[in-house]
Amino acid sequence: MHRHAHHWHGQCGPSSGFQKHGWQGRHQRRPKYNVPINVIETDEAFEVNVFAPGFDKSQITLSVADDILYILGSKPLAEGEEPDFILQEFPIKSFERRLALNGKVDTAGISAKQENQVLIIQLPKSAEAKREEIKIDVI
Repeated sequence: MHRHAHHWHGQCGPSSGFQKHGWQGRHQRRPKYNVPINVIETDEAFEVNVFAPGFDKSQITLSVADDILYILGSKPLAEGEEPDFILQEFPIKSFERRLALNGKVDTAGISAKQENQVLIIQLPKSAEAKREEIKIDVI
C-alpha cells in the first residue's frame, strides 16, 4: 500500500500537498483583475459587491470615465512582507476591475460603502434604463 501512495505523490496537482512541485514547479498567481464580484439588479439600481479582504476603504479608488466604472485597490507592503506564494487567489497589495456601464447608470448618483471586507457600490439606473418594457403584438 505504501508503494502505491509513493507512486501517486506529486502527480495529483493541487491536491498533492503544500509544495511547489505539486503545481508542476510553477507558482499560481492570480491576475490583478481577479477580485470576485457580484452584481445585483433591482428596479431602481444595480449593486456591485466587491470582495476585497485586507483593503481599507482609504485604499480603494472608484472612478468613472468613458462610461466605464474603474475599481482600484492598492496598499503598500513593507519590504519582505510579501509571502512566497504556492497558490494565490486573492490580492494582498493591488487589484483592478472595470465594468462597462452601457449608458444604464446615473453616474452622478453612484455611492459606495464598505462592510465586512465587501465594498458595496450602488449604481442608480438612468432614466433610459428604467423604462418599462413595451410589448409589441405581432400581427
